Amino acid sequence: MANGKWDTVLIEGLAVETVIGVYDWEREVTQRLLVDLELAWDNSVPGASDDVADALDYAAVSERVSQCLQTLQPELLERAAEEVARLLQNEFGVRWLRLTLSKPGAVPAARSVGVRIERGERA
Repeated sequence: MANGKWDTVLIEGLAVETVIGVYDWEREVTQRLLVDLELAWDNSVPGASDDVADALDYAAVSERVSQCLQTLQPELLERAAEEVARLLQNEFGVRWLRLTLSKPGAVPAARSVGVRIERGERA
């Protein structure tokens, strides 16, 4: 963007069922992961054009994140987060992102556990 300011596109609470975990029983079942994304994107173009072709495609991003996690079947949330971040930067041209990946119910005394990472340059 010409002025160096980037807007943010949000995808919150994306639920993905996949195999994840280090224990033997975890490799035999699917578990729910929740993905929250903040993606730096220049929204001034689609804001001016009102044309979906100029916008970051939320549905395509959501589908690719789901496919990535379902195919990867990682042991660790940390690995899953790194792979999703790499995918978003490489396939969608996202310059900066903040990703929160949560695994509800993984620790009985906690509502959820997870990781949050930031990658790239905001502007």
